[in-house]
Amino acid sequence: MNPRSPFPYSLDNKRYHTLYYHNRQVFGGRVWKAVLDGGFTCPNLDGTCGTGGCAFCDGGSGAFTRPLPLHEQLDAELARIRRKEPDPRCIAYFQVHTNTYAPAERLRELYETALAHPGVIGISVGTRPDCLPEEVLALLGELHHRTYLTVELGLQTVHDATAQAFGRGYPYAVFLEGYNALQERGIRTCVHLIDGLPGEDADAMTETARQVGALHPQAVKLSLLHILEGTRYAQAYRRGEIVPMTQEEYIRTVCTQLCYLPPETVIERLTGDGEKSRLLAPDWSRDKLSTLGGIDRYLAEHDLMQGCRM
Repeated sequence: MNPRSPFPYSLDNKRYHTLYYHNRQVFGGRVWKAVLDGGFTCPNLDGTCGTGGCAFCDGGSGAFTRPLPLHEQLDAELARIRRKEPDPRCIAYFQVHTNTYAPAERLRELYETALAHPGVIGISVGTRPDCLPEEVLALLGELHHRTYLTVELGLQTVHDATAQAFGRGYPYAVFLEGYNALQERGIRTCVHLIDGLPGEDADAMTETARQVGALHPQAVKLSLLHILEGTRYAQAYRRGEIVPMTQEEYIRTVCTQLCYLPPETVIERLTGDGEKSRLLAPDWSRDKLSTLGGIDRYLAEHDLMQGCRM
């Protein structure tokens, strides 16, 4: 802890629990993420619970990966990262689509391939809470005892009416079942939330943070709704049915949400990235540093910090 900081989980003047701070405490320094496409689909794409994905879905973050064999993807990602740091430590991040949506034997093959790659010190698995059958939970539990594992659950909102409107494909009760199953096995879990979903005001977004905070997750990612070309929301935006958040609204909402998240919960993301060539709105989101700086200023000016209203 920095004695000059009012927030206990800080090495500088941050008033929230950054991933930088967490990695310094756990690993002694910076850790990078190697973003991977494991070749998965999603029950919201293949017809199991829907087709076309969620209304904001841009292909499951596939824009940030290349369709190569896994070891070649890892080679390429490590080469990219080494341009910034010569000897990096990396988390293999299975990001695209639903990365537990396959038989456990196939998952084991992919996860073990990643863990065997030089420079990889752990894995992060992005998935849905309705894709955690017992055999997959058993595999994840085993990996948890062998390596640094994070399971990232896409919740976005606790409000079922909102989720039904964008086509999530499961109710909040199913999220709670999946989340609790991971927690019972001691598995580090990161919950994804999106601000700016149509039909939600600042109070609704704050309530999502409040309910998620009450669960005491190990990590949370907060993100702005990006309107991307090729999504159903792009069509609605052009019809004038979606009004994106302003930067001021977003900063104010995020800072309020942080007040309801436990101080020990790592905030792994505070805004997110929309693929720039396909981003329709909001245009201000292209300047990520401006938003992050605005959050720091708002917290300081209003004497707020993570967990101060719990």
